[in-house]
Amino acid sequence: MVGIDTDFDFTTDTVDFWDGFWDRKDGLGYCGNDPDTHSATLRRYHSILWSRDLPNGQTMELEEWYAPDYLKWNGMRFASDSITTGFRYQRCRPLIEQVAASMDDYHGWMESFIRRTYTIGGSIIFPKHVNSINQCRGSNARIRDRWDLTLECIRRFYEGEESPMIQCLETDRDFFDLFIDFKGYVDFFLLQDCVSNDYRKVKFWIDTEPFDKDPFPKDVDQYMKWIGSNLDFVSRRNRRIAALMGARL
Repeated sequence: MVGIDTDFDFTTDTVDFWDGFWDRKDGLGYCGNDPDTHSATLRRYHSILWSRDLPNGQTMELEEWYAPDYLKWNGMRFASDSITTGFRYQRCRPLIEQVAASMDDYHGWMESFIRRTYTIGGSIIFPKHVNSINQCRGSNARIRDRWDLTLECIRRFYEGEESPMIQCLETDRDFFDLFIDFKGYVDFFLLQDCVSNDYRKVKFWIDTEPFDKDPFPKDVDQYMKWIGSNLDFVSRRNRRIAALMGARL
């Protein structure tokens, strides 16, 4: 069994990730190339991790390909998506500037956050197609890339409830049927630290109303709580991944 290094930073095998990083987006920072597309190690780790028995009795055996296919199985195409975000968006520029002013070395601090969250614990796969989950959760004004809100939409989907992403998720019903129910989805992708012990509630990473018209952090304190919640989750999920890989040996 090929091993997985849960400390491996996918920015290190993504050509030009850091080149000119802070010159992009008017100083907010943006990568030259995205690990979700360009990191061969990330693609391999996804293939290793999720090629296993599914709750519905099938076995997912992912086949590594390259853009536009990335990973394939049983007629489905999959792409990698980053679970975490630091909200370095134009919409959040005033908040990011306040955060930067609150510390001595914002660039170093943010680079550390990016490196720590671009480990395997911060990544997941979704079906790849036009108007994919990856695209919808980033563009939906009620979600704005927040993983906690994305997972709440998935929970509601399994419960037959409405959410801002219901139409997008319905497109991928065949994918979600692989996991039978919300618990099956959470357990398969090692997301247990995102939910209550009984799987009935998603843990929100900051105190905002679900699907508020402005889901971004409201101030520096809330932003720092968001960052801390991201880091805590990635650390916990990396431990779960390491335990899973250890059990496979």
